[in-house]
Amino acid sequence: MSNLYLPPCCTPLSDHWPLPQALPGVQLISTRFDAARLDANDFDLSGIAAVNGVAKRQSEYLAGRLCAREALRRVTGTATVPAVGADRAPQWPAGVSGSITHGSGWAGAMVAYASAWRGLGVDVERRLTPARAERLAGEILTPGELQQLQGLTAEQQAWRISLTFSLKESLFKALYPLVLKRFYFQDADLLSCHAGGSARLRLLIDLSGDWPAGSELDGQFVEHDGHLLSLVAIPA
Repeated sequence: MSNLYLPPCCTPLSDHWPLPQALPGVQLISTRFDAARLDANDFDLSGIAAVNGVAKRQSEYLAGRLCAREALRRVTGTATVPAVGADRAPQWPAGVSGSITHGSGWAGAMVAYASAWRGLGVDVERRLTPARAERLAGEILTPGELQQLQGLTAEQQAWRISLTFSLKESLFKALYPLVLKRFYFQDADLLSCHAGGSARLRLLIDLSGDWPAGSELDGQFVEHDGHLLSLVAIPA
């Protein structure tokens, strides 16, 4: 790893790839972070512009940007920090695709050259409890996806809803920079997911000429470090 300052609120940056399928040219960097250990000087010492918010928001942002900077350094040779755009999405250097995620004390960033991967979307989630999953199901799942829950136990349903939520978040992160158009949970279907960690999604609305309704994309996922990690990667 590089010798840039690492704040005490973050564990040493890792390049471990926990997902089932490795992707050539894609770099994942991750860290665990603890908001209670965030110091007021950590942004300055890290060379990253501070953000407003409570300690949790600040620490997850800092952790995500540290991962993004190291991932960019690994791929491009230049350790830059993605700025925040007007749409609040990370602004990656020209010719680069990337994605940042953080949740429940874990942050990660994924980077690749756009000439190899047009879009990357990575998302980490804590698995929903059965009660919370039941409350959110109608918001996250399409009618077809809701039907597929029939016959599953409450725990199995919660896992499926959590996975669908995460994969659709990853889908949005991968596609939004390409279409610059917001879309929502009901605008895509999770067609399949398999025990080995592969998944397939389908768009239900037209996003652009390149991405009409019916377009299908591959995803992958893994239970990692007590979290659910998902990825949608769009090859060039």
